[in-house]
Amino acid sequence: MAPALLGLSLAAACSNSSGSSSGSAGSAAPLPASCAKYQPYAGHSGTTVTMFASILSPESDSLEKSWAEFSTCTGIKISYEGSNDFESQLPVRVAGGNTPDLAIIPQPGLLGQMVKTGKVVKPPAQTVTNEDQWSPIWKTYGSVNGTFYAAPMSANMKSLVWYSPKAFQAAGYTVPKTWADLKALSDKIAAAGTNGSKPWCGGIGSGTATGWPATDWLEEVVLGGQGSQVYDDWVSHKVKFSDPPIIQSMQTVAGWMQNPAWVNGGIGDVKSIATTTFQDAGAPVLTGKCWMLQQASFYEAQWPKTAKVGPDGDVFAFQLPPVNPALPVPVEGGGEFLAAFSSRPEVQAVQNYLSTADWATSRVKVAPGWVSANHGVDQSLYTDPIDQLSAKALTDTSVAFRFDASDMMPAAVGSGEEWKAFTAWFAEGESIPKVAADVDSAWPQ
Repeated sequence: MAPALLGLSLAAACSNSSGSSSGSAGSAAPLPASCAKYQPYAGHSGTTVTMFASILSPESDSLEKSWAEFSTCTGIKISYEGSNDFESQLPVRVAGGNTPDLAIIPQPGLLGQMVKTGKVVKPPAQTVTNEDQWSPIWKTYGSVNGTFYAAPMSANMKSLVWYSPKAFQAAGYTVPKTWADLKALSDKIAAAGTNGSKPWCGGIGSGTATGWPATDWLEEVVLGGQGSQVYDDWVSHKVKFSDPPIIQSMQTVAGWMQNPAWVNGGIGDVKSIATTTFQDAGAPVLTGKCWMLQQASFYEAQWPKTAKVGPDGDVFAFQLPPVNPALPVPVEGGGEFLAAFSSRPEVQAVQNYLSTADWATSRVKVAPGWVSANHGVDQSLYTDPIDQLSAKALTDTSVAFRFDASDMMPAAVGSGEEWKAFTAWFAEGESIPKVAADVDSAWPQ
């Protein structure tokens, strides 16, 4: 990946990337001067477009703010619904004929499952043109069997460890640069046991998506310990979960996030990770009960508004070092893709707008912790320190970047049995060989 954000002027981005394929905008009444940039999407006032996704408040609050002006100017109402059960409910709704007009899908594997139903509509021509403002690899993530279906909306940096710079400074701790340093620091914190604190906290609860943070932990260890080729072969199942590289990586995860001396600071024992939501997992970092949390850049939205985020603040993040220091620095990322189940003109107008640098810029301005890999977004717009850190890592050509593995796997595996089996791994102490075998058995024949 690692596309360079080219800093194209916003005016150029708008003029080149905005448009509607409905054919009605050209004959629509002119919009007021304050809304002129939305003229290509005009002509659909009074309509409603439904959207379904897994994004919840407070993230969804900024999402809705990002298109508020578009809706006001065009008269197109976007009726948004977020659900913790999105991954399980979307297939149910599609099968039952209760499809949303648009769905924000974070897993290419789930996108593939939806395309197989025959209900996903190919994007309009202008959306396809707008895709040119992304690195070509992103088009493959939004494609199924070589056909483009869903434009990317965001990119996120998952290879982060959240911590409190103030607490580190007070205790005399320094940010670890290697995996060995990370282990040594964890042992040191555990031995100190200040106020009953532990080095790590975590939570994998997420409704019917419970388990996904644990899959991220394994992905980080596979990419940073086994390398890119093993990672790619694992995604395609050439390397199975039960094969030595993945079993070894799962053992590394167990030594890290299932170590009773290291987790779950301020919350409970190892099993409490399974019953703690990922949103709540970081709270003990601010109370001194936990020192580190491995979570993505988008976790910034979960910190209280009163907490200062920055290198000298209440909370910040550092890049997770590779397990194997001989390998390139691993960067695991994710993203979201907008798929349509309707070709109504107003739906296509929304699709077109949400695929532009204009919309991405609007979202950047209202959503700390949100990053776009759209080349039309001026990188200087990122004023938030986590966004700056993430954008730099996601555009660094020297790192080993890979998209979230479970999101790339078939939905029955990556957002199905793997989540279920990994939850059992933490909640019930299921053995590593059993967890691996259960996931392998779910792979489509």
